[in-house]
Amino acid sequence: MAEAEEASLNIRSADLLFTPIPERIARLRDLAYNLWWTWHPEAQDLYRHIDADLWEEDYHNPVDFLRDVRQRKLEEAAANPEYLAEYDRVMAAFDRYMAAEDTWYRRTFGNANDVTIAYFSAEFGLHESLPIYSGGLGVLAGDHVKEASDLGLPFVAVGFIYPQGYFRQRLDQSGWQEAIYSKLNFADIAATQALTADGREVVVEVDLPGRTIYAKVYRIQVGRVSLFLMDTDIHPNSPQDRELSARLYGGDQEMRIAQEIVLGIGGVRALRQLGIHPTVWHMNEGHSAFLVLELVREKVAQGMPFDEAWREVRAQSVFTTHTPVPAGNDAFPLHLMEKYFNHFWPHLGLTREQFFDVALQQQSWGPTFAMTVLALKGSHAHNGVSKLHGHVARGMWHWLYPNVPQDEVPITSVTNGIHSSTWLAPAMRRLYDEALGPDWEEDLDNVALWAKVRDIPDERLWEVRQALKGDLVAIARERVRQRHLRLGSPPQVWPVLEPEIFTIGFARRFATYKRATLLFREPERLKALLNRRDRPVQIIFAGKAHPADDPGKLFIQQVYQMSQQPGFLGRILFLEEYDMALARALVQGVDVWLNTPRRPYEASGTSGQKAALNGVVNVSVLDGWWPEAYNGANGWAVGEAREYSSQDEQDWNDAQHLYRILEQEVIPTYYDRGSDGIPHRWLAISKESIATIAPVFSTRRMVKEYVTRLYLPVAEMQA
Repeated sequence: MAEAEEASLNIRSADLLFTPIPERIARLRDLAYNLWWTWHPEAQDLYRHIDADLWEEDYHNPVDFLRDVRQRKLEEAAANPEYLAEYDRVMAAFDRYMAAEDTWYRRTFGNANDVTIAYFSAEFGLHESLPIYSGGLGVLAGDHVKEASDLGLPFVAVGFIYPQGYFRQRLDQSGWQEAIYSKLNFADIAATQALTADGREVVVEVDLPGRTIYAKVYRIQVGRVSLFLMDTDIHPNSPQDRELSARLYGGDQEMRIAQEIVLGIGGVRALRQLGIHPTVWHMNEGHSAFLVLELVREKVAQGMPFDEAWREVRAQSVFTTHTPVPAGNDAFPLHLMEKYFNHFWPHLGLTREQFFDVALQQQSWGPTFAMTVLALKGSHAHNGVSKLHGHVARGMWHWLYPNVPQDEVPITSVTNGIHSSTWLAPAMRRLYDEALGPDWEEDLDNVALWAKVRDIPDERLWEVRQALKGDLVAIARERVRQRHLRLGSPPQVWPVLEPEIFTIGFARRFATYKRATLLFREPERLKALLNRRDRPVQIIFAGKAHPADDPGKLFIQQVYQMSQQPGFLGRILFLEEYDMALARALVQGVDVWLNTPRRPYEASGTSGQKAALNGVVNVSVLDGWWPEAYNGANGWAVGEAREYSSQDEQDWNDAQHLYRILEQEVIPTYYDRGSDGIPHRWLAISKESIATIAPVFSTRRMVKEYVTRLYLPVAEMQA
């Protein structure tokens, strides 16, 4: 209750910044400050129906919307009986949700009320209006938090607020990616000051070389879960330190280590100030692993020997690794660690050499202090994010367990899932209401329930799927129009996408191992595939490369430049500024979701799961989550589940197989129409995909696994 009162106080203090809202609909403010609305389209509609153009202009941000909307529009809504009826329904649903005591967690573990789980992540992808995420890791973290709320877990989350967020992507005339950063105005987002029990602001202090850095803590309410985000852009920090948390994954190694010190050590101190004392500490990737050192320091300061303190902290901690590529695991040279931690290891009762041994890893360039090693050695439970990734991780880190057979290395796996309510198109939700019953979301991980999808009439599913493709085409055309206006070039003379044409989607981070250009290996063959008069094809690409990843940016440029060539123009489109809004439109609107990573470098991936939930069919390499999902009837598998002697051989074989199944199986099946004009064989695959993937690859199943297999066993060790 105290948290709700604190949030209400913060919101009321900002009332003067809002357009005056009629009392009858005044709770639109409360709703705006709880991200529950991000996975309830009916809540978003309360704002959209007041002023649809402004809702789009403010990029679906209700806080910003309530500052900009004209009072006349609010008064019209407050006088509209239909609007008020919907407003009352939504607010009643919100109140029931927030007050519910009969949650899954309480029903299942009513005696575990003394457990509190703290979840640390460098990024959280919650909504496009809060750009503090870069890609899959952040979106997974955001979905995890939302599901923790839905299940009623005793759960808090910790991260950074990043005043400049992740970059906005613009392509120049040549297709080269440019990174645009803009300041995030905290008054325009659903963030409030985090306050202590006695009403004081929460500001943590962390020592860096020669100075103390301060981080102010903000709260974002995500349903029933509080997410605490730190910001170093405050007085009295130096200009350099104010930039520390400005950008996600920005700067050099010095900035990276400083960020991770604030995240791990500062994050623990923030929770302590808030009076939150977790029993389980979950590190989502190694960025936050310094929290282990801070927890040990606390115990040593109370007189406990280091070894005993280490054992106790280890028994409280869970670590999830997401990175099957060695270079993707943060590791700092020892001279940098000495610079930043020479004042710290005496507080642990350790010598310099003993401290380095805590997380020592020999690299080709020399010894390093490795964050994944620290996280593995400093936690009791560890997991990869798919069965295949668990196998890969056990091989990568086998050297830490030299006397254990590789298959027995203690790294299990919990395969990633998606927060279904966030990614499901409203039109598909209505279809599922008809097919599965109005309360299906309460039981969405029930495989038997989803079998009813196979009974959906083909004409109904086809109607919805075509409408969603039309929505995507409209969004794509508008994005292309805006780009041409920005560049001062004339609009395209050809139609930007055509809703009747078979449409492939490829959208993800443009890391080179994801092989965005695999389809272009034989350009003439691809042109023939795209331009058959009786069964044409169009492909939509989207995605960002890391600002420092020039090879990834080159892939984007190559795709863009190919899209401008004869034979590809009008059939291939690259959409800039890939974010959660565009991702939703793509996974809901394309016909096929294409995924071509170089196996086994995709730890899990979740975009294909989002697509399948919406009836989109996967065509994917057998990597990440797909080997667990593919059953021969719910999509297509590209390539083989084996090792290759070289990457060139693997790329050639996978490209040949991809061309063949597109030419001979996928596209012909889509264009095989009955006398009613409906592709019945295609829809059978779509239904099989929904029925087998939607209930299993959801965060409902995933978070339940974390609770039963990782969180509670760790909590019970301290009982």
